[in-house]
Amino acid sequence: MLIVQKYGGTSVGDLERIESVANRAAKSKKDGNRLVVVVSAMSGETNKLVGYANHFSKNPPKAEMDMLLSSGERVTASLLAIALNEMGIDAIAMTGRQAGIKTDNNHTYARIESIDITSIIESLNDGKVIVVAGFQGISSNGRVTTLGRGGSDLSAVAIAGALKANACEIYSDVDGIYTTDPRIEPKAKKMNFISYDEMLELASLGAKVLQSRSVELAKKLNVRIVAKSSFSDAEGTIIEKEIKEMEAVLVSGIALDRDQARVTVREVSDRPGIAAEIFTMLAEEQVNVDMIIQNASTDGTTNLGFTVKESEIEDAKRVISNFDHDIGSMDFDANICKVSVVGVGMKSHSGVAAQAFSAMAKKNINIEMISTSEIKVSMIIDEKNGELAVQTLHNTYELDK
Repeated sequence: MLIVQKYGGTSVGDLERIESVANRAAKSKKDGNRLVVVVSAMSGETNKLVGYANHFSKNPPKAEMDMLLSSGERVTASLLAIALNEMGIDAIAMTGRQAGIKTDNNHTYARIESIDITSIIESLNDGKVIVVAGFQGISSNGRVTTLGRGGSDLSAVAIAGALKANACEIYSDVDGIYTTDPRIEPKAKKMNFISYDEMLELASLGAKVLQSRSVELAKKLNVRIVAKSSFSDAEGTIIEKEIKEMEAVLVSGIALDRDQARVTVREVSDRPGIAAEIFTMLAEEQVNVDMIIQNASTDGTTNLGFTVKESEIEDAKRVISNFDHDIGSMDFDANICKVSVVGVGMKSHSGVAAQAFSAMAKKNINIEMISTSEIKVSMIIDEKNGELAVQTLHNTYELDK
């Protein structure tokens, strides 16, 4: 089998952990697998490098930051290759460029455009284990680029897709995808399987195991992901395309997102194009708008409510203040959270939303905003009720069974 393994920062956090990863990779190789390993920087290394840059500049050039930050992954890749060779496993470390990862010119958040797998294939055919520095590539103008948050996952999935690997194993400090956060609900269970679409929803709603971009790419390239722990031999969670059996499960998971704030704009001039103007300007300021509610017009005005990330609330205030001639008043509430019910089974079962609303009512949890999709029901509620809501919904859909 051809396997791509990816190890995150905690998995390679120090020399002992790198040695442990080397042992795991060596075992996979000895089991007869052809192996590519993608690694992140050692935990804390990226923050240390950012600190070095900030010593000289509070706003360093992005291209230079890419050159600097990409070094963290190269250190890990080299150390792991050295460790494997010492164990008698023929291994070679590659930078993103050497691995053929070509990106656009958008520094610090580049997108992968193509992968030339020639060098990887040649080394695999020579019996080598290839260790690739994740999170990085090379632009069309020959500069080092980085892929942004979750970039090493993205590197691994892209390489697995290009190689048509049998699986892409993503190793972290958790042993799979759970029905909800076990720190909130101790009865949460690890799932054996989950669809790309469900994982995309959970990732976008606050689940931290995988970044949305890597799941989107896996779906596009049909890469089978296995989320596993580098600290145990437990079976992980398989993330793959939806199969008929998945629809038998009504709800797969409950997600809680605390990074939410609500913006309410009252007495907005009810003229054609006002909403488009507001949301266009928010988009231009990189403010990510999530849920939107607009009330029916009365007396030539309307009320508009929407949610943004709490970290972006100051940007939202600045944008809305530009429309003071078109609005009566505005207020902002950061004491909210979003709780969501996710499952592909919703497509073939009715009453999922009604169950959720009834369960919340029984616990006297007021729902302030609602958003639905084919496989998701999201509710904005008071932040103080977030964990109670998760526990209540987890019990309502019997996800511990």
